[in-house]
Amino acid sequence: MDYLRRTKRLLQVYKIYPRKRLGQNFVVDGALIQRIISYAALSHEDVVLEVGAGFGFLTQLLFQRCKKVVAVEIDPRLVQVLNEEFRGAEKIELIEGDILKVPIPPFNKVVSTPPYSISSPLLFWLLERQFKLAVLAFQEEFARRLTAAVGSKDYSRMTVAIYYRADVELLDHVPKSSFYPPPDVDSIIVRLKPKPMPFRVKDEKVFWELVQTVFTQRNKKLRNAVLSFIIKKGLNKEEAQRLADNLTFHDKRVRELAPEDFGALTNEILEKTNIIR
Repeated sequence: MDYLRRTKRLLQVYKIYPRKRLGQNFVVDGALIQRIISYAALSHEDVVLEVGAGFGFLTQLLFQRCKKVVAVEIDPRLVQVLNEEFRGAEKIELIEGDILKVPIPPFNKVVSTPPYSISSPLLFWLLERQFKLAVLAFQEEFARRLTAAVGSKDYSRMTVAIYYRADVELLDHVPKSSFYPPPDVDSIIVRLKPKPMPFRVKDEKVFWELVQTVFTQRNKKLRNAVLSFIIKKGLNKEEAQRLADNLTFHDKRVRELAPEDFGALTNEILEKTNIIR
C-alpha cells in the first residue's frame, strides 16, 4: 500500500489539517510499520494498546496478529475516519480521548508511534501500569535520554525512572521522511520490558518527589539542590541546611548521582528525620 498517497487522500477527503499541537505526523513508511510489529513478537493471545491511532495503518496490521487492539485517538476528526474504516471489527476497541485521562482496559503489550508532544508523560503513565512489553517510536533526542550515562547532558529524571522500572533497548533509527508531514527531527524505535526493581526505597512517593525536585537543579551540588525539598517537608531552614550538609552525597552534583544513589539518598533522609514520611 502507498501510505503516503492514502494519507494525503484521507486528509483531503475529510478536510483534516494536521495539528502540530497534537503532534500529528502520520506514519507513511510501510517497512517501518512492519518492523515495529515484528519487534513486539505478537501472538493471538496479546491485547495491544495503540496510542494515537491516526488513520489506522498500524491498527489494521495489529489486529490481524493479536487477540485485540485497544486504539486510543484524541482527535474526533480521526476517530470518525477510524469508525468508518473499522466498522464491525470486533477485535478493535476504539477509545476517543486523551490517553492520560480516559479509562483504559487491561492490555499486555503496547505498539505505537505516539505523538512526540506526550512522550514524557506517556512513559511515566506507562511505567505505572502492568504490561509485558512496549515498542514505541520516539523523537531521537528523547529516546537517547532513556539510556543516557550518569553525568551526561542527556541524563535526566526520565533516565532514573526507566532504570528503576524497565530494561530499554534502542533498536532502529527512523528518518523523518517516514512520516507525513515530516517532523523536524528523526526518531528511534524503542523497546521496553518491565523488570524487578534494582534497588529498594522505603517510600516510593518520597523517592519520586526527590528525584523530580533535584533534577530541576541538575548542575548544583546536592546540598543546595535538596534544601527546598527538605524544607517543604517541614524542617526549618537551619535544620534543613544541617541535614543537607551531612548527607552522604552532599558534595556531588545532582547529575553525578547514579539511580541507586537517589534510592540510598531517599532512605537516608527518611532515617535521619521523623518529619519526612
